[in-house]
Amino acid sequence: MPTPSPADDHASLLALQQGEAVALNRLIGRWQRPLHSFAYRYVQNTADAHDLVAETFVRLYQHRHRLRPDTKLSAWLFTTLTNLCHNHHRWQRRHPTVAFAVAADGRADGDVPPAHFEPASDAPAPAAILEQDETLAAVRAAIDHLPHDLKVTLLLHHYDQLSYQEIGNITGCSSRGVETRLYRARRLLRDRLAGLLNESPR
Repeated sequence: MPTPSPADDHASLLALQQGEAVALNRLIGRWQRPLHSFAYRYVQNTADAHDLVAETFVRLYQHRHRLRPDTKLSAWLFTTLTNLCHNHHRWQRRHPTVAFAVAADGRADGDVPPAHFEPASDAPAPAAILEQDETLAAVRAAIDHLPHDLKVTLLLHHYDQLSYQEIGNITGCSSRGVETRLYRARRLLRDRLAGLLNESPR
């Protein structure tokens, strides 16, 4: 999370409300990275994450005069972004697209790779790399299938390392409710990944 204190956010927000346009740049510089980190993990696409974060700051500017002096800006930004991510994710599910994969050397799927030989090295074997990639993909897919409230809570806690109280401010539930959501999210992930972990759903 950003190092500046809530007092810095409050001062920048007040300056923005008073017409100091450069204050928005300060807030963007302070919050762009953590917001983008969350958005990327939610939508799993860099360009979409960038657009959603940009829309979050657009809405901050549009609604700047509606924000109360005691507004906790970090919670407002993350709440706005989580809602945008949720709407984007639902739209994508209703409008699926087919990805056209291109390899690192510029070949499209189905192209015949050029013949070449790799020298021996201490790098992991291709099979090990593939297994690791498949494991990460399975974990991402399992998180992606969580209900929105559980997914947001899990991402904010495990990746952004927010406290229960901070997550509660964003999601609108109590600290006990956050704890319950985390328990439910972990249980669903365990069940979905049971085969991968070589254990039963129990």
